[in-house]
Amino acid sequence: MSTARANIMGRLKTSLDKRHNPTVRISTADQRIKEHAPGLIPKRGQSTGIARTEMFADEARRVSAVVVRVDAMADVPGAVKNAADGARLKIAPHPKLQALDWSDQVTEFGIGHGDDPVGLSMAYAGVAETGTLVLRANASSPTTLNFLPDTHMVVIRAADIEANYEDVWTKVRADAPAGEPIMPRTLNWITGPSRTADIEQTILLGAHGPRKLVIILVDETN
Repeated sequence: MSTARANIMGRLKTSLDKRHNPTVRISTADQRIKEHAPGLIPKRGQSTGIARTEMFADEARRVSAVVVRVDAMADVPGAVKNAADGARLKIAPHPKLQALDWSDQVTEFGIGHGDDPVGLSMAYAGVAETGTLVLRANASSPTTLNFLPDTHMVVIRAADIEANYEDVWTKVRADAPAGEPIMPRTLNWITGPSRTADIEQTILLGAHGPRKLVIILVDETN
C-alpha cells in the first residue's frame, strides 16, 4: 500500500475508533458479512408468480431487448431459427441446450469468437425489476459469447427469474459447489444490448458488445 493511501486509511480508522468501540465495530461488521442481510427491497422488487415473469419481459423490452415467449424448452430451436434468420449459431455447451434438436440449423457448440454472427447462451438467472439477465461463467456458459457475437440470444426459464438483485446473490451462495469458492470467476449482469451515449449524447448500440439482444423466455416452470 502506498504511503499516501496508508495515511488516508489510517486517518479514517482513527476517526472511526474515536466514535465507536473498535472491538464492537469489527464484530458487528463480521456478523453482518456472515448473515448476508439484504438491504431495503423496494415494492417493485417483491413481485411473485406470473406478475414477476411479466415484469421481467416488460422491463427487458423497455431497454431494447427483443423478448420471444415459448411454452417449453423443446420450442427454443424454432424460436432461435426465426430470430437468427439463417445465420450461423455458436451455442454455449450447456446441457439444456445440447439436449435440444438443432438438426435443421447451422450450429457449433463452444466459446465465442469475433466472427460469430449469433451467440446463444443459457441464463443462470434473471432480475424482474430491471429485466436483467445473469450469466455465470463456467465451462457450459463461456463469457466470450456474452460479448463477441453481433447478436446475443439468451434462453431463460421463468422459474429462474428472481424478483430482485438480492435474491440472485442468495441463489449464487446456495448453488456454490461444495469445496469451491462461493462466488464464480465471473458473473455478468446484462440489461439490454450494449450501448453508449458518450458521443454527443446520442445512443449508439453495439459499442462494447452485441448490437442486438434476443431473450427466449421459456414459460414452463419445471
